[in-house]
Amino acid sequence: MSEPLVFLPGMMCDSRLFEPQIVEFSKERMVCVAPVTGFDSIKGIASEILEKTPPQFILAGLSLGGIIAMEMVRQAPSRITKLILMDTNYKAELPEVSAKREQQIIAVKEGRLKEVMRNEIKPNYLNEGSEKKFILNLCMAMADNLGEQAFIDQSKALSSRYDQTETLKKVKVPTLILCGLNDRLCPVKIHEEISFLVKNSTLHIIPNAGHLPTLENPKATNGILKEWLM
Repeated sequence: MSEPLVFLPGMMCDSRLFEPQIVEFSKERMVCVAPVTGFDSIKGIASEILEKTPPQFILAGLSLGGIIAMEMVRQAPSRITKLILMDTNYKAELPEVSAKREQQIIAVKEGRLKEVMRNEIKPNYLNEGSEKKFILNLCMAMADNLGEQAFIDQSKALSSRYDQTETLKKVKVPTLILCGLNDRLCPVKIHEEISFLVKNSTLHIIPNAGHLPTLENPKATNGILKEWLM
């Protein structure tokens, strides 16, 4: 049996973010999606996931999930046999971004989660395309299911995260780096930097995709993952 594959979703997303990948790869291996909630720090979320995952596994994280994946590698490098980082950022958060998050947290505490997701976050997620409306509606549904506290905790975790440059330099396992060509939140340049830092890495840019290539271009994403995992 092939090694288990653990996916970590992005902010205010759940297993539906990886539905095309779950359908494809559960045919050949155990696939699970770990929740990235319950703590307001990257370190806390990562530790909790490590307590509940198999002794060794392939780890794949997108956006916030990628940030948590890097922390999991820092905490327990021997547990992860292969690493997949998608549409993510290894740097600490800029002060101006954290300040904006504070305003979003205030709005969410006032009961305006849907407004924040609709006006502040959704426009930055996706490439233009025929499936954009469906995916945006799915993003809103996932956020609504996770609720206000998840948004607040995840926002605080992102604001307080630290730079993982040294972690990436120490990665010894095969590493795949994926990025949507038109990702505005975590642009291609960031992933080129990650690829430079991780010696044993492969970089792929997904066409016709923004921040969520797993849903925007699942055919290309799955094709790259399948070939790399063989």
